[in-house]
Amino acid sequence: MQSRSELALIVGAGSGLSASLARKCAAGGMRVALAARHVGKLDALAAETHARAIACDAADPAQVEALFAAIDAPDLVVYNPSYRVRGPFLDLDRAEVLKTLIVTAHGGFLVAQAALGRMVERGRGALFFTGASASVKGYAESAPFAMGKFALRGLAQSLAREFGPKNIHVAHFVIDGGIVDRLHAAASCGRSQPVDRAVAGDRDQPGDRARPRRIEARGLAPNCQ
Repeated sequence: MQSRSELALIVGAGSGLSASLARKCAAGGMRVALAARHVGKLDALAAETHARAIACDAADPAQVEALFAAIDAPDLVVYNPSYRVRGPFLDLDRAEVLKTLIVTAHGGFLVAQAALGRMVERGRGALFFTGASASVKGYAESAPFAMGKFALRGLAQSLAREFGPKNIHVAHFVIDGGIVDRLHAAASCGRSQPVDRAVAGDRDQPGDRARPRRIEARGLAPNCQ
């Protein structure tokens, strides 16, 4: 993170974990590119981090290829998108389950393939996948989300073993807990209750709010002044 020539691409950018990562990368001297289906929501973050926002549906192969064609070869790629449908297993809508798998798992494959092709050419790079506790534990009435997250973790493990010897670091991170949003920092400072917005990870138990392990580490949440 020391050179301005380094580029971080965050796919599935929003206001929570991905925004925190964008700020960390920018603060470390990296250029930042933000990809999301709807880029209008990224205006403030893009301005703050001097990032380029690019519209991309990570589940669409053509849009993923266009995304990577529009930027320099990235040094770091973070795959953050996910989609879930929740409910009693026998009542699940098949189309919604398929969408969960396409966005969470197949989208990760598409982005990984595009990213790694460019990283192999350069002989270096890092590819990170964000997961949740559902990546290692299937909760009741949350089978599709667990299916997608398990698949993403398996993808990361396989890629790490294949591309690690090629000087490319692939990692999967299980991240659960609330992340304080800058937009809501003033309201949350000095209060102990969880913040509902910008939750990273899963809330899979019926009636769960954000898990009490709120992420307020330096760099992941704004300081209360």
